[in-house]
Amino acid sequence: MTTAHWHLREAAEVARAQGVDPALGLDLDEVRTRARHHGPNELPTAPPRSLAALVAEQFRDLMILVLVGAALVSGVLGDWVDTLVIVLIVLLNALVGVVQAWRADRALLALRRLAAAQAVVLRGGRTHRVAAHELVPGDVVLLEAGNQVPADLRLIESVQLRVDESALTGESVTVGKQTAVPAGETGALGDRVNMAYKGTTATQGRARGLVVATGRSTELGRMAKLLAEGGWEPTPLQRRLSVFGKRLALAVLAICAVVFGVGLLRGEPPLLMLMTAVSLAVAAIPEALPAVVTVLLALGARRMVAVNALVRRLASVETLGSVTWVCSDKTGTLTQNRMRGEALVEADSGRWSAAQRGAPAASELLQAAAQCNDAQAAPGAGWEGDPTETALVELAALAGVDRTDLQRRWPRIAEEPFDATAKRMSTWHRGGAGEVVGYTKGAPEVVIPLCEALRAQAGARPLDRAHWLQLAEAMAAEGLRVLAFARRERDAPAAPGDTTGLQLLGLVGLIDPPRAEAAAAVRECRQAGITAAMITGDHPATARAIALRLGIVQDPGAAVLTGARLAAMDDAALAACVREVRVFARVDPLQKIRIVRALQAHGELVAMTGDGVNDAPALQRADIGVAMGRGGTDVAREASSLVLLDDNFATLAAAVREGRRIYDNIRKFVRYAMTGNSGEIGVIFLAPLVGLPLPLLPIHILWVNLVTDGLPGLALAAEPAERGVMQRPPRPPGESLFARGLWQHVLAIGLLLAGLCLGVQAWALAVGDTHWQTMVFTVLTLGQMAHVLAIRSETTPLWRLGLRSNLPLTLAVLLTFALQLATIYLPFLNPVFHTHPLTATELALCIALAALVWVAVEAEKAWRRRSAA
Repeated sequence: MTTAHWHLREAAEVARAQGVDPALGLDLDEVRTRARHHGPNELPTAPPRSLAALVAEQFRDLMILVLVGAALVSGVLGDWVDTLVIVLIVLLNALVGVVQAWRADRALLALRRLAAAQAVVLRGGRTHRVAAHELVPGDVVLLEAGNQVPADLRLIESVQLRVDESALTGESVTVGKQTAVPAGETGALGDRVNMAYKGTTATQGRARGLVVATGRSTELGRMAKLLAEGGWEPTPLQRRLSVFGKRLALAVLAICAVVFGVGLLRGEPPLLMLMTAVSLAVAAIPEALPAVVTVLLALGARRMVAVNALVRRLASVETLGSVTWVCSDKTGTLTQNRMRGEALVEADSGRWSAAQRGAPAASELLQAAAQCNDAQAAPGAGWEGDPTETALVELAALAGVDRTDLQRRWPRIAEEPFDATAKRMSTWHRGGAGEVVGYTKGAPEVVIPLCEALRAQAGARPLDRAHWLQLAEAMAAEGLRVLAFARRERDAPAAPGDTTGLQLLGLVGLIDPPRAEAAAAVRECRQAGITAAMITGDHPATARAIALRLGIVQDPGAAVLTGARLAAMDDAALAACVREVRVFARVDPLQKIRIVRALQAHGELVAMTGDGVNDAPALQRADIGVAMGRGGTDVAREASSLVLLDDNFATLAAAVREGRRIYDNIRKFVRYAMTGNSGEIGVIFLAPLVGLPLPLLPIHILWVNLVTDGLPGLALAAEPAERGVMQRPPRPPGESLFARGLWQHVLAIGLLLAGLCLGVQAWALAVGDTHWQTMVFTVLTLGQMAHVLAIRSETTPLWRLGLRSNLPLTLAVLLTFALQLATIYLPFLNPVFHTHPLTATELALCIALAALVWVAVEAEKAWRRRSAA
């Protein structure tokens, strides 16, 4: 199969060359064969980091290299035991780092796969939605406005298709597409109007195309061969932590220099002081903090998939905790997106309601509903397509209108697809005698003013536009989505935009019931200090009725801001009233940007939902752009930072809850790690100042750093959400990670831990206990275990949380406790760690002193509870 000059061949010739029947598509066996031959439809990307690269990264840190050098010096001087043990701990530390990096890479890779583009293909005579990377040459792809083109396609059917090719050609003007072989010069990609290329975007119309190139063979693939996919950008939180870590590192290095100098003045061995200072620096400098935060964010993002929320940008995870406004679309998000015909009004038979028994009367109104419609017969039974259109077909069928028979007798010969600006759709059909009839459907306020008469069975009658607009308003006030239908007769289809000769057939009212869980989600948002607002293209009365049912507004007469009124406002007027409005109706997608900006001007953090091509700018402008995973377009998903896989508002509320949980757990990890580090610094720094000998050896510092910053710290990622996480106001977006008493806690509990260690050292030396160094080592390790158990919540005591509510953390603490006992009581480890077996009394004293850390933190939480009461 040659891949050259597909645009110069007729569509039928291309189909023969590709060995496919365009009406049926490839069969599944042939797809598998071609997939093995051509490989996945993916662009060249940077290969995942190898194990060797991950290992090498662990030894790029200057402090680790200094530690290795110091260990080698120790070995040259003959202290081989310390050398081997320190090297072993460095290797174990590297192993933990490799595992963390590997898990982060796997989590990010899984997120990328989940966010992969989708394509609709015809295979074996049936349509399938598949991942775009599964396409093979010869596949028949169905395109709609908003889809990204998933491969290079030779178009075989095109209905007013326009494609944005700026990503490929740099040309900002969209290109109209056709199926015929172009005439004249076609060397430039932009001139090949019968082709659609991978990476471009369909902005209007629909089409069907044959895949002629995939992956590296596409035009985009040829350009991307030398381009490696970049990694994820660091989040604002990671950048803040990185800056903080560098500043802290300078302070720690200064302290280490003081420790080294004071030790030399006291007559300590220079090598011992060098190793102590370096070990303290390695333990105290939080160089891995941004990396660990990456792991926590990535693992949290993967957990959010379980609640049907796909995170596309890690920064959005931390931003979710600060959201103050959620602006949601109505259809499918707040409602079930399962439209059903509820009522219709026509000239002759008046109004029919679903509450009445029997089917509505078959009429030309229902024929128009079935014909001016793009719903397709679903495999097996039923219909698939836009929920509004499937509901119209089902309503017509209820009255005995067979759409398949109708299409056979009156085939469609032309169409004017629905346009968000015109707010209407038209189709043209030719009858057996050659007559041509056109049907138009759209919003009543758009269609009715265009109509010149009212169509009845006896013929045309004068049209009272005010009366019919009033009927539409009354139906909309009942929560119905109202569509007006009109017809006209011509010798040939009218030109696009020509609306002359329209005669009103009647109105159809559809209902999309609110989701049962949406009302609870709105209530939960309100309790969390988040304002829920509805932005919809529906009629104002319909929007208000649904908002009232969901609890978005409480007053039946609540204000509704329409797109027309919004267009007449300047930015100052909009900003003055935007926070008082909860329902925005008949809003153009581009007007969403103005709403977002107006809210952001007041300091609000806005989450905005959208699903269409025109929603993409608003999704990018919002602090959290939320796209629909089922009904949304590829363009909307690309512009978003969060995708709702089930198109459900309740999922957005669940995502906010999960985002708050993840951010809380990051704070807990920082609280835990920094407190432990400050305790270690305090022990080493203060001991010589109060006249005590060096309390810990380098091996002790490195061991504490390894066992306490490893599993217990990461196990905090599994901590469930705190009670009342959705009953507190949103976190201010500019709030520091160390706000709300975190840095005071780090210093106070760190000093307490250091004081307990030095206290047990002073006591042991005073009574002549030779095990004082082992006791300091044990109190420091167990004190950090007591601390990690206590900080699982900022307010709730541990006995209410229970040890089983975070089993990974409980098991990590027990394992750390067992490892610490092993260094004390296993004889072959005593010379390695320079420890001595403790008596039962000494061990009990160490445990009691460590427990004081837990008591202090619980007392702090009790004070917080009383202050909040």
